[in-house]
Amino acid sequence: MIDVIIERKRVSNADLSAILDISLPTVRRDLAVLEQAGVVTRTHGGVVARGVGEDATEPLFLEKVRQNQNLKQRIGQAAAAKVLDGQVVLLDSGTTALATAHALAGRRVTIVAIDLKVAEAASVGATEVHIVGGRVRNGYFSLVGNWAKEALSSIRADICFLAADAVDHDGITTATFEEAETKQMAIQRAKRIVVITDHGKFGKRAFAQVCGLDAIDELITDRGGANLVASYRPLIPAITLV
Repeated sequence: MIDVIIERKRVSNADLSAILDISLPTVRRDLAVLEQAGVVTRTHGGVVARGVGEDATEPLFLEKVRQNQNLKQRIGQAAAAKVLDGQVVLLDSGTTALATAHALAGRRVTIVAIDLKVAEAASVGATEVHIVGGRVRNGYFSLVGNWAKEALSSIRADICFLAADAVDHDGITTATFEEAETKQMAIQRAKRIVVITDHGKFGKRAFAQVCGLDAIDELITDRGGANLVASYRPLIPAITLV
């Protein structure tokens, strides 16, 4: 069902019933579960994927989480291996950050999250999780705005794992100005900045500039981007391929 909703963005209950060959009561029951999970919004006689209309060029969280899952898991595990017990970790939003949160969950570290899903994933066992305030971007679950920036301004982190919508030789870019501002504040509050992204983001440019490559201490990406990454080696002090 969720695949149909993501593809069509907006769809009626009747269409879902016909496409999936299920009854209308079943459609309504399943949509109630999806709405409670925060991934759709029910309308009169239909449903809308969360985030529709906010930025048509940026995939929703549920679309992103299905892309390159194995690569993101490897990147997340490699990122977690860079963290020492007792450290404070600033963890960005997005699905690669989510994979990193899963890899860190349960360890004796402190995580400051700027994403609801990331905070939820990391909240296991001995891991201490703090979440910044701000506006939730529906369909994406990241936190943006003045409250988020104000909270970030009061913390100091040992390491920031920074996600990216796009990477080119001019730096890191993301889909919205609000996301860029939050990421910029996160960069200012950490001793070490590590970009975590899969090879599909290289050679691209998104709408809003986050930082130049000179702000980055390390890049962690997958081996699928080995050829693309070669030209970045003179510009980034350390690159880890997984």
